[in-house]
Amino acid sequence: MEDNLKKELDQIGNIVDERIEKAFNQAKDNAKGEMESSLKSEIDNLTTQYVEKSDSLNKRMDDMEMAAKKTLSGATPQSFKSAITAALKDGAIDAMIKGNSSAARFEVKADMSLGADVTGVIAGQTIVDQIKYDPSRSIHIRSLLPLGSTDAQTIRFPKESAYSDNAAATAEAAAFGQSDFDLAASTVNVEKIGTYMRITGEMLDDIKQLTSYLSARVPEKVLSVEDNEILNGDGSTPNLDGLFTDGAAFATASDGAFYHSIESANEFDVLTVALNQLALSNHQADSILLNPTDLHKMILLKSTTNEYLRNQIFSGLQPTINGIPVTVNTAVTAGKFLVGNLRQSSQLWIRENLSVEFSREDSDNFQKNFVTVRAMERVALTNYLPNAIVQGTFSTAKAAIETA
Repeated sequence: MEDNLKKELDQIGNIVDERIEKAFNQAKDNAKGEMESSLKSEIDNLTTQYVEKSDSLNKRMDDMEMAAKKTLSGATPQSFKSAITAALKDGAIDAMIKGNSSAARFEVKADMSLGADVTGVIAGQTIVDQIKYDPSRSIHIRSLLPLGSTDAQTIRFPKESAYSDNAAATAEAAAFGQSDFDLAASTVNVEKIGTYMRITGEMLDDIKQLTSYLSARVPEKVLSVEDNEILNGDGSTPNLDGLFTDGAAFATASDGAFYHSIESANEFDVLTVALNQLALSNHQADSILLNPTDLHKMILLKSTTNEYLRNQIFSGLQPTINGIPVTVNTAVTAGKFLVGNLRQSSQLWIRENLSVEFSREDSDNFQKNFVTVRAMERVALTNYLPNAIVQGTFSTAKAAIETA
């Protein structure tokens, strides 16, 4: 519409130019320099029309500019799908459907994106062969214990259950006091820990490094269960006798060496008192087991002058408390601790070492092209010297040694 208006203005302007030129020629021919009144009136009328149409065109252009600014300020990106849908709703092809036209045309102005306008994989892909996963525990509890091998189902060992001590300095010709001890046979069973999964042959063939991934990942999951059994097993088949289950409890009664005697007792104090309890039983600790959260709480402990106590905990990169190495393991329940001479107190027996096997001989594997992956071990745990272990809960222990 604006183009038509511009054409009309151009036509009027050309006519005005022609009439002005004609009037000039008439005035030049006329001695008095006058033009015909009709020509003058025509020029005045054309000039008025030109001005009116020019003002109208300028107003329309101003209105269009304002409308464009409003549209741009509220504009949002539009996909091709949504733009076409909107055009169809606005009746873009109604005339063609009703038979009034043999074709339909409409403009679609929209932004394109991979997410909105592309289906399937169009752009190139880079495949990383190595399967990524969160790391397993860096240290397993079995590494803190002596290991033994067995070909039996049961481990039996004698353990002193009582001792009558009448040894004493004795005068000449006097009789010595008689001492004796009682022995009891203790028995633990070899228990089985394991898991399995079924995987299609296509997965093993088509996914690179899947076999090596399973061979590394699945055994770590079994060892994590083993950690929990070594620490917390209740001794009832199929569970092991755990260190926390068999170990001596932290002394909280009034006969404890530090009962209600430590001002502002903290976790560092608790572990020191536990070391003392071991020493009173003539044991020398070689390990302290903590949950990571409890170790890091201790690292943040401060003195009354607001100085960190961490220098008493770390010696180089290895955390130690009073010279005893600290091992962190998430199988230790947060808030609990264990201090012990684990090289003397316990032993892990291995009947069948941890292994990973792949087999088609399971259920309908051959028919369906499945492979069964099994990880399994058979182990037993013997706790010879429960008094070589002190275990407890920080909250209870702190309350026992805190000054009344």
